[in-house]
Amino acid sequence: MGATSEVRSDMLIIVAAALVDADGRVLVQQRAEGRAMAGLWEFPGGKIEAGESAEAALVRELREELGIETQTACLAPAGFGTAMMVEGGQLFLLLYVCRKWQGIPRPLDAAELRWLRPHQLHDLPMPPADLPLIGLLDALI
Repeated sequence: MGATSEVRSDMLIIVAAALVDADGRVLVQQRAEGRAMAGLWEFPGGKIEAGESAEAALVRELREELGIETQTACLAPAGFGTAMMVEGGQLFLLLYVCRKWQGIPRPLDAAELRWLRPHQLHDLPMPPADLPLIGLLDALI
């Protein structure tokens, strides 16, 4: 059996960033009312559009969601999480660590932003794919 480059239609790949400030805190955003999983806290990011690399999608998402600029070279792959989606299929969350960006993050597409130490993330309600990444960040930062 050979490898295939075909992505199954029941898989959704999401990219997200753990923005880390000079004090070792990580930025999380609260999903706005009226959206799926409203009220949960998550790492900023989103879907990869057709023709985009994961890193290019994350740079775009950070601009759209937070109003900040960064470059693909500033994104370090950290790990991934998975979860089953309500409508069936599996979600893959690719997490990158980013320590360098321009601008001040603003909640352009979220109810609220918080800067927290990784161990404090355990106290927040988060989507299933984000949860296993907390321990990883605690070890990395």
